[in-house]
Amino acid sequence: MSSTFREADPGADRLGPSKITPLPARTAANAPAPQAHGIARNPGMELDLGFMESMRSVNRSALERRVASLTKRRSIKADNQAAWLLRAVACMDLTTLNSNDTDERVRRLCAKAVNPFRRDIVEGLGITGEKIRPAAVCVYHPFVATAVDALRGSGIHVAAVSTAFPHGLTPLSTRLQEIEASVSDGADEIDVVIPRGLVFAAKWQELYSEIVSMRAACGEAHLKVILGTGDLATLRNVMLASMVAMMAGADFIKTSTGKESVNATLPVGLAMVRAIRAYFEETGYLIGFKPAGGISTAKASLDWLVLMKEELGRRWLEPDLFRFGASSLLTDIERQLEHHLTGHYSANHRHAMA
Repeated sequence: MSSTFREADPGADRLGPSKITPLPARTAANAPAPQAHGIARNPGMELDLGFMESMRSVNRSALERRVASLTKRRSIKADNQAAWLLRAVACMDLTTLNSNDTDERVRRLCAKAVNPFRRDIVEGLGITGEKIRPAAVCVYHPFVATAVDALRGSGIHVAAVSTAFPHGLTPLSTRLQEIEASVSDGADEIDVVIPRGLVFAAKWQELYSEIVSMRAACGEAHLKVILGTGDLATLRNVMLASMVAMMAGADFIKTSTGKESVNATLPVGLAMVRAIRAYFEETGYLIGFKPAGGISTAKASLDWLVLMKEELGRRWLEPDLFRFGASSLLTDIERQLEHHLTGHYSANHRHAMA
């Protein structure tokens, strides 16, 4: 097995202190200028059922004990906590996926992404001039063009949920057309959902082939594969679905749509990041991870950051390899940062989202 870090350009410098890190092997449609990056995009591999068989054994109780020890062992306070919360913002996909979304609502959300903090908080933290912003804004397909226009020149990515989100139960040809339409409108990240029934039936070849087709439809847009872990019933299913998605060429694997009854949980996240580690050890390619759904507090974001740091290392705390799918998380982080400066908590309405 190989664990060599694969670089997109052997002569490129490692990533510097930039707060908005470009995706590997491409530049966002909205980026004002190309920037150096350090990792190669995952090309996928042939479906290897033997490799999958070696990943079948998942010990839920052991994962739960590991998660409990991670969240209790780390205590991040004061200035360190503020710094970690700023990192959480830089790794955020600011999301609106509601039935009452409008173009104006999306434009307001994009304005919040460009200026995520009130001016007094920025000045109090001493980060004036630092572009600490969410990594992407995530919307339904009809609002992709609106988001692209609103974010032009900001360096913030535009992500579109696709493939009959959130259930993925339309013909494959329809789902592929939806991907192509979002890419044509300017989306540079596509979040797709898998049909969960293929996992329950262990139709791994069919699932693999569908994701390969989705990856091809994305072109240069990056592919985030949503597993819908709350629907998959077992951690074994989560592990195997993760492996199939990565073998098929996923750039990110993502926990949930945010619409399931159970969304991102730390034990599920731990199973998925260990699948990412196993894939890296096998191929040398780095895969991103995105927990989504139910992550609405600053404290929860710190738990996820600690998990990534402890299990995969510092490199996975950059937005090209880690994202939060969040709609209300930014509000609580902004409140916590204000508390850090003043010692008082403010009301949510003082940190408007959209």
